[in-house]
This record gives sequence, C-alpha cells and structure tokens, in this order.
Amino acid sequence: MGLQLESVLGRKTGNLKDTYILGRKLGQGQFGTTFMCVERSTGKEFACKSIAKRKLTSMEDIEDVRREIQIMHHLAGNPNVINIVAAYEDAVAVHVVMDLCAGGELFDRIIQRGHYSERKAAELARVIVGVVEACHSLGVLHRDLKPENFLFVNDDEDSALKTIDFGLSVFFTPGETFTDVVGSPYYVAPEVLRKFYGQECDVWSAGVIIYILLSGVPPFWDETEQGIFEQVMKGDLDFISEPWPSISDSAKDLMKKMLVRDPKKRLTAHQVLCHPWVQIGGVAPDKPLDSAVLSRLKQFSAMNKLKKIAIRVIAENLSEDEIAGLKEMFKMIDTDNSGHITLEELKKGLEKVGGNLKDSEIVGLMQAADVDNSGTIDYGEFLAAMLHLNKVQKEDHLFAAFSYFDKDGSGYITPDELQQACEQFGLGDVHLDEMIREVDQDNDGLIDYSEFVAMMQDTGFSIKGKGLAHLKIG
Repeated sequence: MGLQLESVLGRKTGNLKDTYILGRKLGQGQFGTTFMCVERSTGKEFACKSIAKRKLTSMEDIEDVRREIQIMHHLAGNPNVINIVAAYEDAVAVHVVMDLCAGGELFDRIIQRGHYSERKAAELARVIVGVVEACHSLGVLHRDLKPENFLFVNDDEDSALKTIDFGLSVFFTPGETFTDVVGSPYYVAPEVLRKFYGQECDVWSAGVIIYILLSGVPPFWDETEQGIFEQVMKGDLDFISEPWPSISDSAKDLMKKMLVRDPKKRLTAHQVLCHPWVQIGGVAPDKPLDSAVLSRLKQFSAMNKLKKIAIRVIAENLSEDEIAGLKEMFKMIDTDNSGHITLEELKKGLEKVGGNLKDSEIVGLMQAADVDNSGTIDYGEFLAAMLHLNKVQKEDHLFAAFSYFDKDGSGYITPDELQQACEQFGLGDVHLDEMIREVDQDNDGLIDYSEFVAMMQDTGFSIKGKGLAHLKIG
C-alpha cells in the first residue's frame, strides 16, 4: 500500500466538497484524474485534478506532488500558465483546483479552424516560447513541453492558450545540470537522452512543436520508440519535403537555431522571442499553409489512440495460461503491490530478469504502455506493452480484439462502437472520424476486419496524400 502519511500538503485544508461539486471526468494526468467541478456559491466552473494518495508510494512521489503545486503557485499570474485556485487534501486524495480550459488541445483547435498560416503558427510559437521564458526567468525547468499540455481556455477565436501540466517540472539554478531521463519521445532533447542537461532542453521541445505546427509531422520520427530516440540523437532536419519549399526562409532559420544539438549553440527562449519570425508584426507571411499540413496534423493527432486501445483489449482478453508468466513478472516488478508500476520499478524489474534494455528504451516502453498518461502503468497496460514487445499478432488475438469493438457482431466497427470503447478507456474527446479515416482503406466509414488487421500489423501508418507514401509515423 501507499505510505501511511498524515499529510502530503503538510497543512490542514478545508473539505473540497464543502466548496465545490465534482462533475464529469475530463481526463487522466500524471498521477491523477481531472474532473469538472463547480463552485457552489457562484456556479462557476473549474477543473479539479485529484491525485490518489495510494499511488504516492515513496517520499519522492510526495515531493513531486508538493513541487508541482509550488511551481503552479510560483508561476501564477502568467496569462499563459494555468491558474491554481486552491489545493485540498482528504484521507484518499490531494485535490488541486484550477481554472478550466474548455477550448481543447492545441492541435485539435488548429484542425477545427481550417484556415492556417505561418503568421498563425508564429502567434502560437510566441505563446509557447513565452511560457518557456517565463518558467526559466523564475527558475523553473518544464521538462515535458508537448502539444497535449497546451489547452485553449474557451472556443473564442482569440482565446488564450495555457500550459497545464507541471508534473515533471523542477526548480533549477543557472548552470545546474540534471541527469534523469524524462519527457516524451518526439519532443525530448538529445542532451536529455545523454543524461546531462539544463534549461536549454525546453527550447528544443518548443522547437519540435513549432516544426510540427509548420509541417504537420515531427522532425524526428521512426517506426519504433527506439528509432525515434536515434533520430533525435543524429537525424537530419528535413527542409526539402513538402511543405518546406514554400515556407519562409525566416521560419527555417528559426528552426535551425532552435533544433541545434549542441545546447550551448541553441537560442535561449528570450532570443527566440526576439527572432523576426516570432515578433508581433514580424515577417511570418499570412498566406495559407498547404492543406496537406492540416491533414497530416490530423493524422498525427489521431494515430496512436485507436491502436493503444486495441492492444489493451487484446491484453485483457487473453487466456490465463497465455499470460501466467507475464502475471508473475508484473507481481515481481510491482514491489510495493500497489497494482501500478512506476518507471523506477520497471527499470529495476527489467534489470532483475536480465532485460538489457537501454534507459531510453525503457522510457519508451513506459510511454507506449501508459495509455492514460498517468505516469504509471497498471496490469492491463503492462500486459499490452509486453505483448507489443513480443509482437503478439496472432490471428486469434486480433480477432478477439476486433470482436470486442464490434459489439453487435456485424463484421464492422462503427463510429458508435468506437466511441464506447474510447470512453471506456478514458479517451472521451478523441476525433473518431479521424481515427476511422486513418484505418478505413475503402472509405465506407466503417472498419472491417482486414482493415483492422492491417492497422495492428503495420508498425507505422503510411500517410495518405500526394507524394507522402514513404512517410510513416509509428
């Protein structure tokens, strides 16, 4: 069980339920679940992140939660950082009440808007790098900048964009270096993988997001997590493929200066904000970007979601004999019997069984497995990851997974059936039409068995569209 701790926050708090009514689930985060909540006295809506104390299994976990709350308070007042309203603690959980961002994720918003230009991308870049500058000037290293962590406050055209998750952030002093590998494969800086880094890593991650905003695909990608890490370490930046020939030289200049592998040569956040392409009234042109950029962005946004659910379904439907060994392995790795494996436990456990995986591969495995982004993997997620690793793609498993989605046995997975499955796995707000379009080869709006098998066996979806068949995203 978790540590028997009197208090995570280290102070008495009132009772959350006296002030707020908890509503529907909005999503899963680093350690907890985010709910809508309504202030009783005013009817005003907020978001509440509830962190289950039983998941806090070490002093370090508790420090992390405290630090996340301290960092949010420390950055309060920045227009592009989520505003913390209050923190409560009861016997079961720590509750952090924050402003509600109901306008959706960064990429989803761009996809919905349709019209999109370099000038718009430059505006978003200004916000993202502005957050980085604010963090750094206040002695905070973010360490997990990615598009999913930027949400719009509402649906207005000119809605503010805010960063919402400081779960991996730390305080730092100038010149201080860190060695723990954290972040997300597409966005992680090369020096983080080398385990010797400082504040420059945030500028790299911001650079990756801007590259995707301009082209619809990540600058470093591969069929596998390990492949992505290798590309991050040594791959070349592509400015030759579409849409780069029609993108301004100034944008390319900025990309080259943010995505420099030597952190000493990389621009600082402040220097990026002074770059002519990023400046208000700067040189970023207002002509619409090629529509292929938008369709690729859609696919990049939708691709992983369905596959991750399907792998979990297979894992949860295997027979006892088939998974007895994996069950034992999970028990052995889950040393505190919490039912959840942390990255540390996974590392130690894989060392015990002599799995000679590199750190970056273990982080990759962890991220691939952690479907709900909770920062830990549960038994179902662990099974899924192991099956994925062992490439369990036997017909009968695939058929079992297909049947799971195809509730009425019609031989097709319908949008409704997909919706149910998504909700069950805490992926309420996914773009189903995108997920279906990505897999649906005969364009009938349904996924049949052969399309499903093709998706599961394909390590990367090839991107449809002119001259892009070679381009694969895993």
